[in-house]
Amino acid sequence: MTVIVDRDEILVTGKLRPPTDVPEGADAAKVAAASRIEGFRDETRQARMAIAEAGQLKWLRVVSWAATCGDEHVTFTNAAVPVMTRLRIEDRQILDTLIDSGVARSRSEAMAWCVQQVGLHQSEWIDRLRDAMSEVERIRAEGPEAQ
Repeated sequence: MTVIVDRDEILVTGKLRPPTDVPEGADAAKVAAASRIEGFRDETRQARMAIAEAGQLKWLRVVSWAATCGDEHVTFTNAAVPVMTRLRIEDRQILDTLIDSGVARSRSEAMAWCVQQVGLHQSEWIDRLRDAMSEVERIRAEGPEAQ
């Protein structure tokens, strides 16, 4: 199981064992894994809802769920959190081009697409940035307490 936490959401991802009695072939393995995830989702729905409700009250964040099985990953619930930003005309024109070309249906969707692209194409850099931030937090914790 993995847990990812940000300011708005807690995403809990269960890792399921891949089925062993699957006929050969990538498609069969994919279908079997998806079926196992769907079964897990149905079987655990009530328990997940109770945990999410208690967690949301305790941590004041949305509790979301996902599962992986082999190479398959399915997110059951997920928060779509609005993010306010101020963009100048050049940046808005980029978003509008994505809309006009059919890549996105709205500026919000275009912005989400841009963030996904940075995550895909700059993941090593983002990981290094996160590691550096963790190191800063560790060093701060070792220092004197602020008054």
